[in-house]
Amino acid sequence: MPELIKVGMADYKVGRAPDTLISYGLGSCIGISLYDPQTKIGGLLHIMLPDSNQSRANENRAKFADTGIPDMLEELIRMGAAKSRLVAKLAGGSQMFAFANASDIMRVGLRNASASKEILKKLSIPIVGEDTGGNYGRTVQIDLSTGVYKVKTIDKGDKEI
Repeated sequence: MPELIKVGMADYKVGRAPDTLISYGLGSCIGISLYDPQTKIGGLLHIMLPDSNQSRANENRAKFADTGIPDMLEELIRMGAAKSRLVAKLAGGSQMFAFANASDIMRVGLRNASASKEILKKLSIPIVGEDTGGNYGRTVQIDLSTGVYKVKTIDKGDKEI
């Protein structure tokens, strides 16, 4: 029987078909899925910040794009996924609050999205779907039977990427 596996903030989970991975309440955070369509093995990572080197409290590696993505990738490969077949989808990275004269440091969502894309590019994992930016929250889920990545919002409708 399929299991719905919840992924918390600054966390990741991996699984295989027929399970579904879900993460609630992405604002400036990014939900990054990696999926191998042949083995139907995948993972979902909920990062909060782009770079572990810019934080003193960096012991939770899943909190950051630069450490969480490689860690999840390693676990997927151990489960039997092939790096060469993995595809990525991402959602989130909103600017939830408006700041007058905001510097780049306040644009956490944009920085999270940029860092995630850069790391995936360095790892040679193609991004085949994306729903980032805006000023609204999202809930994301990936069905490991199909690879369909659903993005749900309150006012902006739902989509599959």
